[in-house]
Amino acid sequence: MARRPRTSETSHLLDLVRSQIPPMHPAGRPFVAAGLAFAALGRKHRWAWTAGLAAAAANAAFFRHPHRVPPTRPGAVVAPADGTICLIESAPPPPELGLGATPRPRISIFLSVLDAHVQRAPIGGEVVAAVHRPGLFGTADLPAASVDNERNSVVIRMPDGRDVVVVQIAGLVARRIVCEIEAGDRIDIGQTYGLIRYGSRLDTYLPEGSQILVSVGQRTIAGETVLAELS
Repeated sequence: MARRPRTSETSHLLDLVRSQIPPMHPAGRPFVAAGLAFAALGRKHRWAWTAGLAAAAANAAFFRHPHRVPPTRPGAVVAPADGTICLIESAPPPPELGLGATPRPRISIFLSVLDAHVQRAPIGGEVVAAVHRPGLFGTADLPAASVDNERNSVVIRMPDGRDVVVVQIAGLVARRIVCEIEAGDRIDIGQTYGLIRYGSRLDTYLPEGSQILVSVGQRTIAGETVLAELS
C-alpha cells in the first residue's frame, strides 16, 4: 500500500491547525503589534516581557474573526454578533433613521469581552442608511442602552422592499465603533461589516410579523444562529 507523502501529511496538519485557530480582523493588528513591541523592548525585564506577550495574546483573541457559514433557506434572519440575548421586545427604531415611531420587534444581543466582536449582516440586501450617533457609555445589557448609548445604525433593504435594522451600541468599556459599509453598498447575509471594542451590544429590528425563534438567555453565533424567520 502506497504511503502518503510526508509533505501531504504536513499540509493536512497545518490545515487542521488553521481550522481551529481563527484569523484575526485587521483592526486588531496595531494592538497585537503594540503588545509584541512592548515585550521586545522589555525583554530584559521578566514582568515587561510577560505583560507584553499577554497583551498581544489577549488582543489576538479579542479580534478573532472566525469563519461562519450562514443558512441558505429564504427568510432567515441571522444573529449579527456572538453573545447572549438579553432582551426581546418591541420598540421604535432609532429616530435618526427617519423610519417613524411605530414599534418593531427587537432582539438585543450582549457581547462580553470574551466574545468575538466582529459584526455580520443579519440578511442580504442593499444598505440604504448607515448613521452614527454620539451618546453615553453605560452598561450595554440594560434596556436604556438602546436609547442613551453611542450607536451606529444600519438599514438593510431586502429585494422585496422590507427593511431590517441592525444597531451597534457601545458599552461601558467599548469606546470605538467600526462600521465598514455605507449607503449604496450591497451586502450578503453573514458578511462581516464592522466591530466594536471592547464589550458592547447589537440590536436587530425586524419587520412586523416576523417569527422569533430565540429566547432571552440563549447564546448566539454570528452569521449562523437564526434569530427569526420573515413571513
